Parts: sequence; C-alpha cells; structure tokens
Amino acid sequence: MATLTRETVLDFLEKNPDLTNKRDIARGLGVKGPDRVALRQILKALEEDGLVARVGKRAFASVDTPPPTGVVAFERVDNMGDLIGRATGREGPYGPDIIFSGALGKKRNIALGVGDKALCRIDKGADGLWRAKAIKKLDNRPDASIVGVFEANRYGGRVIPASRKDKRDYVIEKADAQDAKDGDLVRIRMKSSRVHGPKRAIVTEVIGQAGDPRAASIIALHTYDVPDEFAPNIEVEAETAIAPDAPREDLTQIPLITIDPADARDHDDAVYAEAEGAGWRVIVAIADVASHVPSGSALDVEAYRRGNSTYFPDRVAPMLPETLSADKCSLKEGELRETLAVEMTFSSDGNKTGHRFIRGRMRSAAKLSYTQAQAAIDGKPDNASGPLLETVLKPLWAAYAAIGKARERRSPLELDLPERRVVISDDGKVEGVALRERFDAHKLIEEFMIQANVCAAETLEERRSPLIYRVHEEPSDEKTAALGVFLPTIGLKWAKGQSKTASRFNQLLAQARGTDNEHLVSEMVLRSQSQARYADENLSHFGLNLAKYAHFTSPIRRYSDLIVHRALIRALDLGPDGLRDEDLVRLEEQAEHLTHTERRSMAAERDASDRYLALFMADKVGAEFEGRISGVTKAGLFVRLNETGADGFCPAAHLSHEFWAYDEAHAALVGDRSGKRFEMGMSVLVRLREAAPLTGGLVFEMLSDPRPARKDLKRPERRSNRRGGPRRSSHGGRRR
Repeated sequence: MATLTRETVLDFLEKNPDLTNKRDIARGLGVKGPDRVALRQILKALEEDGLVARVGKRAFASVDTPPPTGVVAFERVDNMGDLIGRATGREGPYGPDIIFSGALGKKRNIALGVGDKALCRIDKGADGLWRAKAIKKLDNRPDASIVGVFEANRYGGRVIPASRKDKRDYVIEKADAQDAKDGDLVRIRMKSSRVHGPKRAIVTEVIGQAGDPRAASIIALHTYDVPDEFAPNIEVEAETAIAPDAPREDLTQIPLITIDPADARDHDDAVYAEAEGAGWRVIVAIADVASHVPSGSALDVEAYRRGNSTYFPDRVAPMLPETLSADKCSLKEGELRETLAVEMTFSSDGNKTGHRFIRGRMRSAAKLSYTQAQAAIDGKPDNASGPLLETVLKPLWAAYAAIGKARERRSPLELDLPERRVVISDDGKVEGVALRERFDAHKLIEEFMIQANVCAAETLEERRSPLIYRVHEEPSDEKTAALGVFLPTIGLKWAKGQSKTASRFNQLLAQARGTDNEHLVSEMVLRSQSQARYADENLSHFGLNLAKYAHFTSPIRRYSDLIVHRALIRALDLGPDGLRDEDLVRLEEQAEHLTHTERRSMAAERDASDRYLALFMADKVGAEFEGRISGVTKAGLFVRLNETGADGFCPAAHLSHEFWAYDEAHAALVGDRSGKRFEMGMSVLVRLREAAPLTGGLVFEMLSDPRPARKDLKRPERRSNRRGGPRRSSHGGRRR
C-alpha cells in the first residue's frame, strides 16, 4: 500500500472517477484494518476543504473530475446559447461546467432546460471542455413544484411560471385545465411533449389568485412544498395532548419573564437573573414541548416532516398546530406551564462555574417586547415593565454585562449586517420596508440562549449521550485563498497560511470599519464562511467560537431542539418521554433532514420577500435609487438598494458599448477597451427599468460611471470562442 496521504487519495479519485464508494476507494488504495479510520478522516477533511464532493451516503468524488456516467443538474444558459450544468451529488451540484451536447444515441430525443436533471455520459474534449450526452431525463424537481399563473384562452390556456429560472410557458389543453380560471395561481405537472414545440402540462391544483395581495407567500409555500395546514387527526392530537406524570420542580415563585418581538405569539423561553455572591445565577426556562408531543405519534411525525416553522412577512407556516405553539406550550404570562430549564452560575468576570437542568413548572411574571424592556432600562418604563425594573430587569442586564466580558474574550465572529423586514398591512398590502432595530435587549436574550445551548451539549457529552449538534465549520482553504487574493486590491491583507479564527476575521472587519470598503469587506467575509448545519458528530461552531454547541432553546419552532430535549430527559432520567432507542440510531439521517428543511424554509422566506419587494417597487419604475454592487457575475451586476435592501440585476450587455470581462479574482467587470471597472461593494446610482412581482425580479439601468482602470492589475485575458473564431462583444459587435 502506498503511503496514505491527502495527495494519494485525491490522485486516486481523479484517475478513477467511477470508483466513489468508500469500500471501492479503500480497495483501490490497498487500505485495510485500522488504516480505514485514517482514510475516513482524510476524505472528511478533503470534503471540508471543498476538494471532494459527497455524492452518496458513503461515496466521494473529486470536484475537478466528473464521473464518466452520472447525474448532471443544468443550471443556466451561457452567452453562446449553450445549456450549462454540473455533476450533482448528495450535497448538490459540484465541479466544473459541463456543456449539454444532445442525447446519447441516434434515435434518442431528450429535451432539457434550466432546472432539469439527467443521467448523462460525461467526457472531456480535446479543447479541455467537459460535455454531457443525456441518457435519461430524471424526475428533476422532487423538492419544488412548478407554480404559475393560468391565462385562459379558447383552447384551454397557458401557464406562466412564477420561477425566474423557468423561461418556458406551458400549454394547458382544455381537458387538462381542471377548474382553473384566468388569473388563478396553479400547480402543474408536465405531460409528455414533443422535443420541439410547446411544453404541455396538466393543472393539478388551484392554489389562489394572482391578484391576491398575499400571493407572494402562497407561491413560496407551494413552490418549495412548505406544509401550511394540518390534517384533522393532527389537530385532534394537539388539542388532547396532556403532559405525562414526571417529577417536576416548582419554579412558580421565580419571576421568570419572556422578552420577544412585539407581535410574537409563541413564547419558547423565559429568563431570570439574581446576584449570587460575587457572581450571578441565571435561569433560562424553555417550553417543555416533549411533554405534549409523544415520540412516534402522528403529531410527532408531522412535526419532524416540517422540521421547523417557516416565517413569511404575512404569515407563519408552523411546525406545531397553534393549539400547542400559541397556547399549551407557549410560556404565556400568568399561565402555569411545564418547562425544561437550565440554572447556570457565572463568576463576576463572566465564566460559567456550573449548571444543572430542571424539569419543572413555572408561571411567567410578564410578557415584554424587546422595545419595552430596552426602554425601561433606558429610563422610560411603562406600566408593564416599571414594576419589574429593579427586581428583574436590572439584574438581567447586570448578569449580561458580566457574561459579556467572557464573550469578548471568546471573540465570536462579529458580522453586524443590517436586517430588513417587509411591513404588511392587515389587508395584505405592502406598506414599506423597515430596518430591524437591534437593542441590547436582543443581545442579552441571544447570549443567554447561547449559554443554555452550550450547557445542553456539555451535559449530553458528559453523559455519553448521542445528540444532534449545531455545527459551523471553519471556512475552506479555497475560500480563504480567494479572500487572500482579493483583499490586497483594497489595501488589506490575509497572509498565506494565516490561521483561520473568528478573531482574525474580526480584526479584518475592524480595519474596514468606517471606510468606503466597510460593506464590501463584510460581504466578502460573510461569503467566505461555511453554512451552519446539523450533524450527529461534534465539528464545533466556528462563528460562535465554541467547542460544543446544540440547539435547545426553541422546541416550539425547531425539531432539532425537541430531539435535544428528549436526549436530556433520557440522559438525566427526568421522565418517561425521553429519546427512544430507535431514534438513537437515526441521528445522522435526522440531522441531514433537518438541515434540508431549514434551508428549504430559508429559500421560501427569501423568495416571498423578493416578491413582496418587487410588488412594492412595481409603481416606481423609472425612479432612481442609490445602492451597492452586491454581486458580480459574467452576465452582469447584482445591486442592493440602500433604502429597501431590494436586490436587482444590471445586465452586462446594457452597461455600455464595450465587452465587459469578468475578473473573478477581484470581483469586478472590466471594460474590454477602456479597462474601467465595476467592482463589488461599489456605491452606485441605478434606475429601475422593470419590476415583476410574479417572479420577484427587478432589472436596473446603471447610471454611475465605472471606476478608472487600474494599472496595478492585469486585465482579464480575452478568451476565444470555443467554437473557433473571434468572440462577440456583449452589444453584438465583433471583438477587436
């Protein structure tokens, strides 16, 4: 066996793209016995660094070498008119661009478009480009329905898709229109169609009206298949749920309070603090959802299927029926409620000195909003907060000040990006866009919840109990290398080989603060980060700079927290409703499922907000707005408006009468002849040309001039047309 190193494993995967299973890789490398552990660790490290992709549960492939036969997800059409895709695995598309070059075999006719997937034969041409011939088109949208607007005509009608990615219209024959009427929002299913000619479909469901002010959320719900309504049997289970008998500690004499957004209906957590010696005693009490949702019940299965609640500007698609989320499990003011609480003690300098978990009963002393709590601390108490100021609120803030010292020493990643919310009136109309205010009250609750989550992970590890961790891996070498190439262009540095720590990123953010590049650096640091996820193994939390972390504090809206609650109940012998044996062996599967549902919700929430913003902007076509370039691609510039946070697109073809080359390393478009540059983070003035509420798309016209050419940077090389001959410029003339 050759020495087992990262290089030997990568070399094997590149030379053997059809051998992806761990067993095949081990056999091919001659790995046996205990060396299999080392192979597993190398594969995991290569995956974390973005050098290999996971293409199956125990299968890996080089990101530079697609398999000879595999699934290709087609993502876009390039400026030459070719359909471009990438190989796709368990975690999604990976690797180099692949050009669709027709179907395999003379008699096969397979029509593919953006968003389609197909089993393909993949090979590399003499010109160095990868090409795919389709063997079979796959059922490519298991996670997303085709949703659109029905336009009736005498033959039936057509459906205009709500997705910006789908450029096709679908013909609906009269017999396939069901009861759809002109202007209805519908869900459709594809019919067999000829390769050439219109695509045909069947209406499977009428989901609303395109003219409904709340259409944006309806489209997002159905596009991403986010469950919104509960079956009658689930509602009955929720209404009849009774907490089982279990030893409980009486916490009713402790003035625990909830601090939430003013419009919150579900109250997961309550807090209390008091001085203890030179330090502090803090209690974080969490709704005991496990006591009302029996493992394996229909209610439990449905909650797991949803994974989490999804929040839209005008509604919530909850994980649990309202009977539980807003009533029986919610820590309502003055109501007796079951709780799973953690009591923590901290020294005067903020270090945690101990903790214990309590299964108890509590009665919330007050329901305060963040604004109320902050106003009271700032000297403006009202009737609700005034009586609590000295006894409850001031001790909470004092304890937070102590814990804040430890947080500063820990130095978590401090990315303070503005968050905006779409304001919807009672009748569903968009009133405007507001910046979410962030007070010390928010930070206090956030830090107390973080500490409680750490306690959950620590306790379960001490008890050797399996659990689902919330993990955030450090940025990959590839992403930090790209950041290191970019930073010198704005006078900052990231030394090669420098350790990747949250503290180092904070130094970078501090260097940029108050400069013209502050927003740009924040955006680039954010993009360099990995995406947080759930895992059944402890990979730590880079952003929070914590070695152990698990979600515990929001079981009303996150199923991951419910799993942790059940694990604690079992590990600490707090009742009969702990984690079952059969669940212990499914944690890896559950972690992956919950990561998927969380990302599905994030996409649906973003999708709905984009449509509401487009609706808000629809009567402002022709108006001018200030913004910043938030993204740069070959096709053009993404611009985020300062006032609303709305994102829109400026096509490169409309920037000027020269070809704009993409400088990926420096996140810029560079004029072919002038060398002038539109760069990431640049402040610009744009005019709104188009607003499409159906798709959420905004198109801008660039009014600002580009920055001057830079003599210290090479212009991007001119690439020849891959078909031979000179490449055409974006405005249709020949490149010189």
